[in-house]
Amino acid sequence: MKLYSWNVNGIRAVEKKGLLKPFLDTHAPDILCIQETKAQEDQVAAQFAELYPQYQQFWHSAERKGYSSTAIFTKTAPKQVLKGIPASITTQYALNDDYGDTTKEGRVLTLEFDDYFVSTVYTPNAKDDLSRIPMRQQWDPAYLEYMLELDAKKPVLFCGDFNVAHTEQDLARPKENKGNKGFTNEERAGFDALVEAGFEDTFRRFKEGNGHYTWWSHWGGARERNVGWRIDYVMSSAALIEKISAAHIHPDVMGSDHCPVSIEVNI
Repeated sequence: MKLYSWNVNGIRAVEKKGLLKPFLDTHAPDILCIQETKAQEDQVAAQFAELYPQYQQFWHSAERKGYSSTAIFTKTAPKQVLKGIPASITTQYALNDDYGDTTKEGRVLTLEFDDYFVSTVYTPNAKDDLSRIPMRQQWDPAYLEYMLELDAKKPVLFCGDFNVAHTEQDLARPKENKGNKGFTNEERAGFDALVEAGFEDTFRRFKEGNGHYTWWSHWGGARERNVGWRIDYVMSSAALIEKISAAHIHPDVMGSDHCPVSIEVNI
């Protein structure tokens, strides 16, 4: 099974550029998890059903139009579709701040299959002035608690834009960016907690070192010079990790300031 994750930074824009179909035709993911669709289901679902009939589509759109939102395209019908983080968890955390209520922004979408869950997440950005760090310190443990809850039932693969470079290997200029959004101690600690809880960063199972990035600034030819950040991940339960045969980053796929990431897993 090929599982892909891609922050498209506006799925209608990628489609309008004529870049979604070539990607799907070439890579043929069995499951595609999408972040930052910036679309309501009724704006795109009917059109995409005609264009991509091989996929069942599931959308979790923000209440605010044109903002955030997630989707999953799958060739296999799920047993259950779960939108958001359960209220039993969110009520324990302060997930609403001056920027908005993150529980209403379509940031988490999960599908249950026979033997595993697949969850995708679009983690809130800390902001240039780090004013959303307090939110991140609530969001990160809330999402981890949800993944642990799922993992207690059956193994989980979860992926998306985590808006953090975990280690100095995960960005081109770690010294210059230490303490900046995406590379603060608080955000990195949130990712540390995922690993300490037993989930594994699948890409690092296969490849170490710098130079492997998933997001690039629009400024200064950053993508062409590969001055980037690895902030998009596929994470795995311990129960599935030995079944994962490959993990990839796909910087040649254009259409967004992020590129897709993927794994191949024998399930």
